[in-house]
Amino acid sequence: MSRASRDTAVFFWATLLLWSISLLFELSFHGRKELAAVVGGFLFYQSASWLLRCSLSGDPLFFNTAVSLLHSAVTSLSVVLILVNQWMVEGVGNMFTHDQLFGGTWLGAYSALCFSCGYFAYDQLDMLRYRLYSGWIPSILVHHLVLLVCFTLALYRNVTINYLILTLVCELHSIFLHIRKVRRMAGFRNAKSRIVRVEWVLNWATFFTARCACHALITYKVIIDAPKFGKGIELPLALFGMVGMNTLNLFLGLDLFKAYKRERIQQKRRD
Repeated sequence: MSRASRDTAVFFWATLLLWSISLLFELSFHGRKELAAVVGGFLFYQSASWLLRCSLSGDPLFFNTAVSLLHSAVTSLSVVLILVNQWMVEGVGNMFTHDQLFGGTWLGAYSALCFSCGYFAYDQLDMLRYRLYSGWIPSILVHHLVLLVCFTLALYRNVTINYLILTLVCELHSIFLHIRKVRRMAGFRNAKSRIVRVEWVLNWATFFTARCACHALITYKVIIDAPKFGKGIELPLALFGMVGMNTLNLFLGLDLFKAYKRERIQQKRRD
């Protein structure tokens, strides 16, 4: 391992340790029992990973991706149920006001955010433990660190919970990203297969709707409601977070297009 790689690993190990200490401090000294769901999420996904590793043999990346698929499915279901319930109770017209998105907490939203936060801590640990990243500044580790900081600050202060729940709508697209990776690692790479074609259609459809359109609308809402945020850290953090997410979406779209073209070319060569 090069010195740059060691420095990168040390930095992200240190930030994960500091995050863990801050969570334990809130739980132990401030009596924030509701944050126990973060620990519950971490243990749930760590247990799922352990069960897979005990049951099967294979590449650590395969197990990591399988658990990521589980998280995307659980989170997507949770977010859909939260939104449908709120729509039935309040109606669409009252769901997306600034007061609701900034200071309100929809039924189940706080626990769902905690549980998802626990997953990102698990995944950061798994990535570091098995070195499932590359580069001097690994985008996946930066992504998880930014989410952990944004999520936990919101959970500690109990603000913007509903905004963050809306950002998790993108997990609907992540389902198909992870299905594609698991499918290819399992050796199923026939681009002409009907299942693969349907998978790509759903992959692109959810990329543009659940990810790009959703994040763009959230960014627009934050900008037009900027004067209502007050003078705290929430507005700069929200803008920074959404700029980061939209930028990552752009690069993800480019990577997805390259992967689609590569699969088509590989299939033509086989034929």
